[in-house]
Amino acid sequence: MLNSLPMVDFEVLILSIKKVLPDAQVKVEDLNGGGDHLHVDVVSSAFAGLSRVQQHQMIYKALHQELASEAIHALALKTSTP
Repeated sequence: MLNSLPMVDFEVLILSIKKVLPDAQVKVEDLNGGGDHLHVDVVSSAFAGLSRVQQHQMIYKALHQELASEAIHALALKTSTP
């Protein structure tokens, strides 16, 4: 049976993150070739002074729609400051 879930457009994903974190440098890697298991690396000065959990919560909020629709099935995050 074919996967009927929508695929994530990586450019849209990057723009969604940049709406919340305008200075972000974002790299997206497709982990399985299906476009729904992703590794996202985000570097932003907005993360300064925040815990890793708070940093990740910012990304989850930015990608809420993609996560809720299950267009992203698995998301590995790496967040850091410049």
